Amino acid sequence: MIIQNIELSRLYVPLIKPFKTALRTVEKLESIYVKVTCDNGMVGWGEAAATVAITGDSLDSIEAAILKTIKPQLIGQNLLAYERVFHALHASMVGNSSAKAAVDMALYDLIAQHCGMPLYQFLGGYQNQLETDYTVSVNSPEEMGEDALQYLKDGFNVLKIKVGKDNIQDDILRIQEIRNRVGNQVKIRLDANQGWQVKEAISSIRKMEDMGLDIELVEQPVKAHDVEGLKIVTDAVDTPIMADESVFTPKQALEVLKIRAADLINIKLMKSGGIYKAQIINALAEECGVECMVGSMIESRLSVTAAAHFAASKKNITRFDFDAPLMLADDLVEGGVKYEGRVMTLSDQPGLGIVNVRVGEGVERG
Repeated sequence: MIIQNIELSRLYVPLIKPFKTALRTVEKLESIYVKVTCDNGMVGWGEAAATVAITGDSLDSIEAAILKTIKPQLIGQNLLAYERVFHALHASMVGNSSAKAAVDMALYDLIAQHCGMPLYQFLGGYQNQLETDYTVSVNSPEEMGEDALQYLKDGFNVLKIKVGKDNIQDDILRIQEIRNRVGNQVKIRLDANQGWQVKEAISSIRKMEDMGLDIELVEQPVKAHDVEGLKIVTDAVDTPIMADESVFTPKQALEVLKIRAADLINIKLMKSGGIYKAQIINALAEECGVECMVGSMIESRLSVTAAAHFAASKKNITRFDFDAPLMLADDLVEGGVKYEGRVMTLSDQPGLGIVNVRVGEGVERG
């Protein structure tokens, strides 16, 4: 099973509604699709999202990383010796986690196909259905309340609320408005995307606790590099705190876990460089009694399918943030994970179950 070729396509898909966080506003998906072909004719698919504000990866840098560095390292490698192949992939360069993730998931797609198993079974097979939350972008309290109510009507019972864009008082007003609109029918998670300082994070979370707003967790309240500050917040409040941008690598996960800087960890393939390293992060967390969530950037159903297979395979992954494909105005993927409202069902087809990627408007081949 020799890796014969790696081909790329650029993908652009508008969002139904702009996606706004403390870090950025996104109006369209921009990503790179990866197609890996082996000498036996098997094809594996992957995707890398361009998320400069978080991973530092742009479309140009992803393309250059794969075509100029990763591809020459992998062509001719025997994928049946996949431990060697994944080591070569991750040793090929520093950083460039999204580029690595796209190739990584395509390789896992191929390996599982060769074994005749859906990827979630190959990785552990814990379950084949997940339930995703839905994200409410940062806007006025009134607009966020309306959005939250609509998502509730659409069948979502867990909402992830983006905060941290401006002052704390406005954030509290947003949460109040949403809680008033949806009542106690849904779980509410907050994601500050590094938007708060340590002291204001503590005071605001305590205030929301006193107000009875019933927040399930708060994700990445402080800057990614401030692991000590993250621990101070975690120790000072009753609400569980989740590390996101603070954890890209297994080493960073170990640093967070050693001092218990967070109660939970959010794993994203675009941060970890793919499934190979994501499994290590989850295993470290599990040994420390820390549950994980798996989420995504603004990605299509292709890479979210890969993330969902990984998430479904592990018992320690208990929360799922896979709403990104539902935000897109078009779906170019045939096969893969299926959505029925918040319920996601994984295909029993070998690998990722991706049949094809529709090449049409919004896709550039290269």
